[in-house]
Amino acid sequence: MKQSSGYVSGMIGITIFSGSLPATRLAETGFPPLFLTAARAVIAALLAIALLTVFRQKKPGRDALLPLAIVALGVVIGYPLLSACALQYIEAVRSAMWTGLLPLSTALFAVLRNGEHPSLRFWIFSLCGAAAVLFYALTQTHGGSLVGDGLMLASILVCGLGYAEGAALSRQLGGWQVISWALILALPLMSVLAFANHPVNWVQISPSAWVSLFYVAFFSMMLGFVFWYHGLAQGGIARIGQLQLLQPFGGLALSAFVLHEVIPPLLVGVTCLVLFCVFGARRAA
Repeated sequence: MKQSSGYVSGMIGITIFSGSLPATRLAETGFPPLFLTAARAVIAALLAIALLTVFRQKKPGRDALLPLAIVALGVVIGYPLLSACALQYIEAVRSAMWTGLLPLSTALFAVLRNGEHPSLRFWIFSLCGAAAVLFYALTQTHGGSLVGDGLMLASILVCGLGYAEGAALSRQLGGWQVISWALILALPLMSVLAFANHPVNWVQISPSAWVSLFYVAFFSMMLGFVFWYHGLAQGGIARIGQLQLLQPFGGLALSAFVLHEVIPPLLVGVTCLVLFCVFGARRAA
């Protein structure tokens, strides 16, 4: 029962996250990357303060401060900033492909930080999925960039750490409480960054950029984590984390539909191979 609930929550979270990179790309037509990263965190933190106040949540103990700082570093600051900077060099289609490495990153940190022990077959399927992503990235240079790809790879590593740390802590605090307290912990820094990097001309910012900003703030930065951390805590970090291999599908579809980016046929084939790996890893976990 717990695993079923975990998979449902995880899928909802992944569906929400699939729109993050295309929305970030669109938001960057009006906002600088550093402001966008800070502003989405500030908006989500204000929502978190309201929720914690309404539901009268107790402050986490001192032992939770370090894990919350790691969560904030990984998913509030690190991944949004690094991926936003990467999108200055590569298209959202290519960045969506890199998210196929998230399950392996999450599983590695689940082992290192939380003592999970997935089976050998699990690792074989996970590594095959990651290898398919890397093969495409290394052989298809069109639309690629050493800086952009490097930034995306770094974002995947810090995001996996934040996912694993937050999932473990959510068993103690609750899923939405974890991301809420992490946002509040990062609020002073992000407020300063947002103020220091605000756009010069607010009038010229398009409605689509504003809508995208609020999407990444309310959905990607808050609501998605409510479902995602609940799913990871219920079904196991390494096991549910494999659902992230499905995230490139949503990212590719939205990049083509919203941004009108071209999806190379080989990328579709690689993504289908990754889909096979996620189901194999799920059964093997």
